[in-house]
Amino acid sequence: MQGAMADIDYRNISYWFDSLDEEVTAAPSSLRPDEVDVVIVGAGFTGLWTAYYLHQQAPELDIAVFEQETVGFGASGRNGGWCLGAIVGIAGLIGREKSREQGLAFQRLAFETVDEVGRVTAEEGIDCDFAKGGTLRVATTPFHAKRLERHLEFQRSLGFGEDDYRWLPAAAARERINTSNNHGALWNAHCAALHPAKLARGIGRVLRGRGVRIYECTRVRSLEPGRIETDAGTVRARWVVRATEGYTRTLRGEERTLLPLYSMVVATEPLPAKVWDELGLANRETFGDERRIVIYGQRTADGRLVFGGRAGYYFGSRLLTTFSPDDSQIRRVERSLVELFPILETYEITHRWGGLMGVARNWRAGVGFDRRTGMGWAGGYVGEGVAASNLAARTLVDLMLEQDTQLTAMPWINVELPKWEREPLRWLGVKAIEWAGDRADARESATGQPDNFWGGMFDRVVRR
Repeated sequence: MQGAMADIDYRNISYWFDSLDEEVTAAPSSLRPDEVDVVIVGAGFTGLWTAYYLHQQAPELDIAVFEQETVGFGASGRNGGWCLGAIVGIAGLIGREKSREQGLAFQRLAFETVDEVGRVTAEEGIDCDFAKGGTLRVATTPFHAKRLERHLEFQRSLGFGEDDYRWLPAAAARERINTSNNHGALWNAHCAALHPAKLARGIGRVLRGRGVRIYECTRVRSLEPGRIETDAGTVRARWVVRATEGYTRTLRGEERTLLPLYSMVVATEPLPAKVWDELGLANRETFGDERRIVIYGQRTADGRLVFGGRAGYYFGSRLLTTFSPDDSQIRRVERSLVELFPILETYEITHRWGGLMGVARNWRAGVGFDRRTGMGWAGGYVGEGVAASNLAARTLVDLMLEQDTQLTAMPWINVELPKWEREPLRWLGVKAIEWAGDRADARESATGQPDNFWGGMFDRVVRR
């Protein structure tokens, strides 16, 4: 994708966009500022939340957001709709004694962020189908159940109680989510299901109503201290914020900063009440299981099941907007859905799409701000960005305004971002990780036993 695609039908990019109660159009603006106080590149969750909190705390600032397509076009309008109180890397901090207290403080902030998103949407009148039903991690084999129970014991030792995590034995778990193989489930309270495109578009409307300008269909070619270069010319600014996540590679000099890794997602037709009586999810809990190649699902407000899975990486960090219904990775997601819920085999899949995540070389999310140059950034959420982007934006704003807060003491600030390898090493490395995860999942599913060889290789890279 090399530039704004004015002829694209935005409703085709995901179920979320297709179900919006608005006509989605975007066109380049004939008016462009020569200079503003703050320029934010990217009108997804990170950029929108940064503009929201920055305007809230410093309304005198002239803020402009630049977007290559339309508000929410990227991952913010294509994800699984999980607002999950998790940030990649926290588990590693908690797992090490010397960083445990800092990790726990970070985890509590992530948990609180789910409620912060809910608070803002209620306060601003953004109807995004927000439902905090928690999330269920299903054990599809007996050893997965044991692993999840050990995880719960560890969480209890850290001070988290029944209001945070709860183990559901097989019978109770089936009442909540009736998967084909269910040996119990770990319930985590800190997750909400929502309609991500409604959330992104809603924040955009709030910002515009307060005078924050959003320039759609405007490609930004490069960022430098004090300026950005767009297809329409230069815009100068005191502060420049990169909020481009998986699209970062489109910026000059940033081709190897974040890896664009895809997830594929499908949505069923609205399911009848008798099917939901069979499936569960009465509280709109989100759900996944213990496989390494992640799956995720939710019950939408209009009674569909949205279900996705991590898919992969395209050579050269190629960016795709739409996918064929016959794409092998989409078909794989559909097969996984029916394997979990055989009753869905006779129901129609109405929407199929893909979205990309941003992945840093160290497999960690981060926030950065350089007071000397006025350059800031946030991203690398590895698929957990719906909530993490809110916390990142609030952290970034505190850094920009030189506020010493609990947020600015967290360990994801100004971390070094090593560059990804050049091709073909980048492609080979990512494919090797994917292959190890697939191999481990397949062997564990077939044998009902842990796969320590391939699974261990995968875990050393991704779950460290």
